Amino acid sequence: MAPTNKQWVSKLDGVAKLEMVEGEMPVPKDGEVLVKIHAVGINYRDIEVCEGKYSHHQTPSDSPSGVVICSDMCGTVLETKSPLLRAGTRVMSVYLQTHLSGALRQSDLESGLGFPLPGVLAEFRCFDARALVPVPEYLTDEEASCLPIAGVTAWMALNWMRPIGKAFQKLDLYGQGGKRDDDDDDGDEDKKKKEKEKETVLLQGTGGVSIAGLQIAKAAGLRTIITSSSDEKLEQAKKLGADHTVNYRTYWEWQDQVLEATGGKGADYVLEVGGAKTLRKSFASVAFGGTISCIGYVSGKEDDTGDDKGEAAGWNRLNVNVLALRRNVTLKGLINGGKDRFEEMVRFYEDKGIRPVVCKVFGMGEGREALEYVKGGKHFGKVVVRVDKE
Repeated sequence: MAPTNKQWVSKLDGVAKLEMVEGEMPVPKDGEVLVKIHAVGINYRDIEVCEGKYSHHQTPSDSPSGVVICSDMCGTVLETKSPLLRAGTRVMSVYLQTHLSGALRQSDLESGLGFPLPGVLAEFRCFDARALVPVPEYLTDEEASCLPIAGVTAWMALNWMRPIGKAFQKLDLYGQGGKRDDDDDDGDEDKKKKEKEKETVLLQGTGGVSIAGLQIAKAAGLRTIITSSSDEKLEQAKKLGADHTVNYRTYWEWQDQVLEATGGKGADYVLEVGGAKTLRKSFASVAFGGTISCIGYVSGKEDDTGDDKGEAAGWNRLNVNVLALRRNVTLKGLINGGKDRFEEMVRFYEDKGIRPVVCKVFGMGEGREALEYVKGGKHFGKVVVRVDKE
């Protein structure tokens, strides 16, 4: 009997209707490699795909009515028809398979794993060898599977404005020199001053991107503020080095807490994952000249104008361009980064010894349960499906 390939397929009609089916064993073409998949990281995007709601990016008009889901995997090359990778190499997938370097192009969106291309929640898959990144030896399969979207997106939110190879170097925007303030060996008073002037990162929630951002920012020596509705999760964030935590149920106007924690300055970087119900508070939290990276929309995609009266209603009516202008803010839509930035991030992870936070691991037969777990917002960090048995 010919070997088969178990894989989770969605007809874009809901997580509850996901099906695990038997597919044919893939065969690599010239330039490709066959990968045995060990672990798959789950993203919020995967839930949107399953529910037929991933429609805000322009993709081909003949997008599939059914697709193998998920984009983030760690696996081992079994067979190679490319000189780039040898059999036995552990690899991670690049989310947008054609985005290898430079700026993202619209055409790259057509190469998204898990939609519109077949994804990675399967036992085996063939990849173009150019669209894979070797795994650092110190990372487990589960940890490595967390990096393609969450890790790279967080990395780009903090470094997209810097040329590759210049991560976390102070920007020389005004001809004032390119060294970071904390690079000099100065006296105690200068050190105190520089500690006060240290750049601040605001992270929303405790999902995959935010926790990756927390780990990267702390490793880079930045100050961090993180929000959550759970005091328990905030305590976990403190153990990862979060400098300030804010429960947004206790402090609904959490931007006030951000400003208090920064002495009124605001956060230099905001990783905006909330969307409709958080963007205006992000504008109120950002420092003058800071950046807001629009990454997600877990609180919705459409403005909630409500029926507020008075000052709140006026705030809601302010156009986004006015909100950006009033604090000289750079508002950046951010999908992911290219393979070159992925490799840059991996070097940083290796240098700092960063290990992604894996919240819970499901078995291959529990793919549906894994997505439901993420959908319910129960996770801290990343949820992973172990495809093969160790």
